[in-house]
Amino acid sequence: MYTNFREHLQAELAAIREAGLYKEERLIECPQKAAIQVAGKEVLNFCANNYLGLADDPRLVAAAKAMMDKRGYGMSSVRFICGTQDIHKQLEAAISDFFRTEDTILYAACFDANGGVFEPLLTEEDAIISDALNHASIIDGVRLSKAKRYRYANADMADLERQLQAAQAQRFRIVVTDGVFSMDGNVAPMDKICQLAEKYNALVMVDESHSAGVVGKTGHGVSEHFGTYGSVDIYTGTLGKAFGGAVGGFTTGRKEIIEMLRQRSRPYLFSNSIPPCVVGAALETFRILKESNALHDKLMENVEYFRNRMMAAGFDIKPTQSAICAVMLYDAPLSQKYASLLQDEGIYVTGFYYPVVPQGQARIRVQISAAHEREHLDRCITAFVKIGKQLGVLK
Repeated sequence: MYTNFREHLQAELAAIREAGLYKEERLIECPQKAAIQVAGKEVLNFCANNYLGLADDPRLVAAAKAMMDKRGYGMSSVRFICGTQDIHKQLEAAISDFFRTEDTILYAACFDANGGVFEPLLTEEDAIISDALNHASIIDGVRLSKAKRYRYANADMADLERQLQAAQAQRFRIVVTDGVFSMDGNVAPMDKICQLAEKYNALVMVDESHSAGVVGKTGHGVSEHFGTYGSVDIYTGTLGKAFGGAVGGFTTGRKEIIEMLRQRSRPYLFSNSIPPCVVGAALETFRILKESNALHDKLMENVEYFRNRMMAAGFDIKPTQSAICAVMLYDAPLSQKYASLLQDEGIYVTGFYYPVVPQGQARIRVQISAAHEREHLDRCITAFVKIGKQLGVLK
């Protein structure tokens, strides 16, 4: 049987390559940081989710080592059997404090958090109203639920209101959105979403994966930015981006919601607890962020500097309130060629194209970090301009 199946897969893979959509993996030979080693050459990394520059922070590395010495390497169990240490509860409390919520539940990843949130809470009597550009993990989580599905155009409040009106036929309703949409960098209008949810008696959930640590006056996310504390019922997020860049996810929010997830959320019930070293580093992250806002301030300065100079150079950049700058190229092969030539110039970026983004919307997603220095930003801008003129993107 596999002979026929292999031929089918080979044909599919050839078609992906022919369309210019094949994804290559480049090997990094050092810790994740602003300047990395790739194929023996130093390049500047502008495509990591390392927003606060904590991925190789010596304080987190030391905290991870110290916790491993104290509590071991792994838990070898799920939480409700013998996989809960006191440090897991301490981390859940730290996350609740950061988001000003009542309780938190940890997962192996935010993909699991989003995959495990809807099915335990909602039935075929209920409705999920989801933004069209929500992350794949939300889409998959919605599919696992029997709830009625509605979708509204990205950040389109008129369309959201129409879907909320249609969903009045269901018992309970929840509006679900990314906080920052990872491919465009735009922030969901949480104030307007919460107003409509109040008007039409709906719950609100937001995925803070790309917004926590970034959005808001002190980086505390969309509720800080829009003043929606108390109006958002569920937040999901990750420890794998701004909060140290490792693994681990969480859902945080209303006490009873979290309690029900502990009883019925399948990714929580059937996955190992996150290891002590990750917990130790994450606890150190939240201590650092509580002590000072310096990393967030530097990140915002870097974003403003980079965005303004790229736009002045003539690049087509989607509006952003985050650390994501989508440099639009529209053509998939062009985005790959551009990224390859940039690497030759010492700038490590990735071209994004279908199916990660819609057809005809190919781009290079530049992600700014607090780890970047001004000279790093200038080198990146100079390289973008040089290759842009070479490929005819800029005149």
